[in-house]
Amino acid sequence: MSRIKSTFAALQAQGRKGLIPFMTAGDPDPARTVEFMHALAAGGADVIELGVPFSDPMADGPVIQRSSERALAQGVSLRHVLKNVQTFRETNTTTPVVLMGYANPIERLGVEAFGTQASEAGVDGVLVVDYPPEEATEFAQTMRGYDIDPIFLLAPTSTADRIAAVGKVASGYVYYVSLKGVTGAANLDVQSIAAMLPEIRKSVPLPIGVGFGIRDAQTASAVAAVSDAVVIGSRIVQLLEQTPPAQAAGALQAFIAEIRQALDAGLSSPIAA
Repeated sequence: MSRIKSTFAALQAQGRKGLIPFMTAGDPDPARTVEFMHALAAGGADVIELGVPFSDPMADGPVIQRSSERALAQGVSLRHVLKNVQTFRETNTTTPVVLMGYANPIERLGVEAFGTQASEAGVDGVLVVDYPPEEATEFAQTMRGYDIDPIFLLAPTSTADRIAAVGKVASGYVYYVSLKGVTGAANLDVQSIAAMLPEIRKSVPLPIGVGFGIRDAQTASAVAAVSDAVVIGSRIVQLLEQTPPAQAAGALQAFIAEIRQALDAGLSSPIAA
């Protein structure tokens, strides 16, 4: 059983919801990425999404775009990100790590080479924003061959055919984009999320993590009430952007712990089998 699958199985057994924070590798300081990953885990993260910096991040809002620009300016590449995961695994062998990014860095390295190196580093899943599920069957099969879960996005605009296509190729969990737009937007509509998730579950027998627009304990709790996990990205990147370096790791851990406490205090509902 993969780390992601076992993590969600444990959450289901405990009646708890998943907490999936996102951070951009290499931002704001490449030397501290692993330290920040450990801070997320210590705060209560169930899965860590680690962003691979890219020059044209089409799904990301200005906060995450700036983080990618800062990381790229300091020479952070996919190889550096894989090294971060490998170092993290030296002292944490339980928290799943998902790489989130775009096709270009993977294709430059080579899909097979990426699969080999990511597996050896301890990567558990990969979400490639610009790989549509209808065209990613071979990629998904290759990743599963390396025990890496291929994770896909769904959105309010996803058609029944698109949802079915994701159901055929995805594993681990799916990431539901809660709103139309880019990361960091503020127009969260929990009722719309609650209406869409049952439609997704008809074709996708996986846990559903919901992200985009979740910024605090209140919104996280509201979304967790109707989903299996919450994904928080822009707010974390913004926290690192605004916090003095000496206080950054502590602030990160405290923020995640606050969200974790709020999720654990809320009511749970069954996670997809």
